Amino acid sequence: SRLPRALRFGLSSVSRVAPSRFWGCACGEKRALGGGGEAGAGMEVPAGVAPIRAPYLTTKEEFHAYLEKEDNPRSNKGDTDGGGDDGGTKDVSSDLSEPPPKVQKLGEDGQEGNLREEAAEELKKPPGGRKRARGQNKNRPCMNPMHYEKHRLCPSIIQERAEKCFFGSQCRFLGPSTKTAGAITDEDIVKLRPCEKKKLDLQGKLYLAPLTTCGNLPFRRICKRFGADVTCGEMAVCTNLLQGQSSEWALLKRHHTEDLFGVQGGGCALMSRTNKFEQIVRGMNTVLDVPLTVKIRTGVQEKVNLAHKIIPNLWEWGASLVTLHGRSREQRYTKGADWEYIAECARLASPMPLFGNGDILSYEDANRAMQTDVSGIMIARGALIKPWIFTEIKEQRHWDISSNERLDLLKDFTSYGLEHWGSDTQGVEKTRKFLLEWLSFLCRYIPAGLMERLPQRINERPPYYMGRDYLETLMASQNVGDWIKISEMLLGPVPVNFTFLPKHKANSYK
Repeated sequence: SRLPRALRFGLSSVSRVAPSRFWGCACGEKRALGGGGEAGAGMEVPAGVAPIRAPYLTTKEEFHAYLEKEDNPRSNKGDTDGGGDDGGTKDVSSDLSEPPPKVQKLGEDGQEGNLREEAAEELKKPPGGRKRARGQNKNRPCMNPMHYEKHRLCPSIIQERAEKCFFGSQCRFLGPSTKTAGAITDEDIVKLRPCEKKKLDLQGKLYLAPLTTCGNLPFRRICKRFGADVTCGEMAVCTNLLQGQSSEWALLKRHHTEDLFGVQGGGCALMSRTNKFEQIVRGMNTVLDVPLTVKIRTGVQEKVNLAHKIIPNLWEWGASLVTLHGRSREQRYTKGADWEYIAECARLASPMPLFGNGDILSYEDANRAMQTDVSGIMIARGALIKPWIFTEIKEQRHWDISSNERLDLLKDFTSYGLEHWGSDTQGVEKTRKFLLEWLSFLCRYIPAGLMERLPQRINERPPYYMGRDYLETLMASQNVGDWIKISEMLLGPVPVNFTFLPKHKANSYK
């Protein structure tokens, strides 16, 4: 029964394989398509727009009308099933912004209930009616930044001036006078020689790029299941780490499945400050007992490449590996990555391994990248749009993943999120926030069975199209309201007055 369905959608080939070892698939199979060939005659599409088979193309108005039409019967059914004899009157205790036990407790305690009502009335007052304190951010509640003070190191230690503490005997920070228990090592006195450090061998491995906001622990677990070899945490600021901020240290936490894990810092502008760059690399290499890698762009300004001048020196400074993103900082993503320049820099970097990064969304893109003499590839946006890209590269095929399989993938992400951030109200909403950030990238994926030609290119804008079922169409929507609808399918209704604005805008299209 699978073959006629495949032929109906014009797939070049379909193969049955063993049940997925990555997650509980609804259909228990993976669909494989032949790569690169034309799938038949189709309608012309404008430049910069992904080509989709004509039967699936639609307009913006028809697209949203279909989603609204399909969603209304579901909403009406839910209202009918949940309705009682109260004439549609909503009970205050059913407010979903707080868990039912907490709402019930607040309702039983008259004093707390009054305080809550007073706070709500205070928030309803116009801004001019409230007293505005000078110097504070008026758009968000004031945060106390001193919660980490009790675990903060003495500034004299941070500045390597242990012989002189500016606070003297009144120092309340952790310092040399702190009593210790157990064995005392000499790691801070006797440094490891270069030959004693661990050797880094990542030849041919797939590297998940460090991703701000979306590169969280639950997402990295998803990518590891699909075949990512190396993962990296979100950007952490060393000053905040030395001050003991728990929120900053949380960025360094990794799952036990992340066997090759990196910690990321930041500073693209250092490429124009070579002396400062050298001091940082040499200094970090001196104090670290693990390999040090460097990730850079082609330069700071567009059309002014600097990487080829810096890369030959990184090996001498102490770097074990360098990753080059084929774009400048000012270029952003409207133009393609410069892989010819990456190939030139890869030859200059020898014997130091160099990883290439930029515009990889299929196994064909990965194969072309590996032909530029790089030691491996780093994948960023491609993993956000379709995290199963690691499987496609290793198995050298296109995966026409179904909407039910993608929904199971989102279910796993929410489970990992609740495990990582907690299952209370705050943990649920934090999981929802990062899920919505990820959905802002996932909606750019076009199912392989709908493409006029393969593969999908990362800088081609998806047109409006109808999926093969309602869920596939819903996942293709670029409307924030539809992303929220998907999150409600997994995490329940959103709180009252909930809004969401994605942090990263889709500026990869002209």
